[in-house]
Parts: sequence; structure tokens; C-alpha cells
Amino acid sequence: MLGVLANPFEVVHGQSWPDIDEPFDSLEENALHKAREVVGHTGFAALADDTGLEVDALGGLPGVRTARFAGPEASYDDNIEKLLGELAGVTHRAARFRTAVAFILPDGGEFVAEGVLQGRIALARRGDLGFGYDPVFEVEAFDFQTLAEIGEADKNRISHRAIALQKLAAGL
Repeated sequence: MLGVLANPFEVVHGQSWPDIDEPFDSLEENALHKAREVVGHTGFAALADDTGLEVDALGGLPGVRTARFAGPEASYDDNIEKLLGELAGVTHRAARFRTAVAFILPDGGEFVAEGVLQGRIALARRGDLGFGYDPVFEVEAFDFQTLAEIGEADKNRISHRAIALQKLAAGL
């Protein structure tokens, strides 16, 4: 007889966990590094991700430095202002969000998946939902609305993170 365990994991998280550095030049390496650090400190399985915004006209920047594009202490607003400034006068604004998720087991098993959301950078901010670059990232599936203009349920259904997690779950 085949049995299924409905919830084999207890999710443990909290605001008290210290930030883990992201020293590598790829999203996958950073996600693996963060998950390995958590497993090493806790002995529990860990899920970690790293996400980057890649803009064609900027040669793939900001990439792995997305959160720090305007500097180490930059806010979301600072990063958006820098991005829009770099793209001033640029007509080809194709971009993508890319997420790598890593799931590491205490026995050393490692699983990695990637999700990509294609889009383009808007000429100006639009919308008040979401966070980060959402006000300037337009998606074709929603008539080029920004992620900050579409509802959370729709965003979560199409997002790069959702795609990565779906691939990870299918691979497990």
C-alpha cells in the first residue's frame, strides 16, 4: 500500500535569522551558499533563493547585484531611480526577473531550480502594489501592466519565484 505524508516539514523562520552574504557571481551559487549555511547552522533542511533583474540594454545588469544596484545601503526607490536613469533615452527595454531556488537536505542532497519572468522596463513608475522593481517591470501577460499594478494573486501565479518553486517541487 502506498501512503502519502501530507505535511512532512515544519517551516521554521523568523526575523531573528541574520542576513547571509551573497558573495558569488551567479544566482544559483548564492542560493546554494545561503541554504548550505542554514543547514550547517541548524541541521535542518533549508530552502533559499536569490533573484536578479537582468536588463538587455545594460548587458544583463543589475543581475546578482539587483538589491544593491544603487549602492550597498540603497533603498528600493534608489535602485529604481538609478535603473530609470541608466535607461534614459533607451527604447529597447527588454528585461527578465530570474530566480534560483536551492533546497538542501541535512544528508547533503541538493536540489536547484530556476524561474524566469520575461518583461520590459517601463518609462516611469506605475502602481502601488508589491515591492522592489515591481513599479517599473511590465509583463506582457497582463497587457504590459507593471507588477505593481496587478493583484498579488496574479503576480504570485506568474512570478519568477513561483515558477522556480513549481519546478523545484516537480523535481522533488
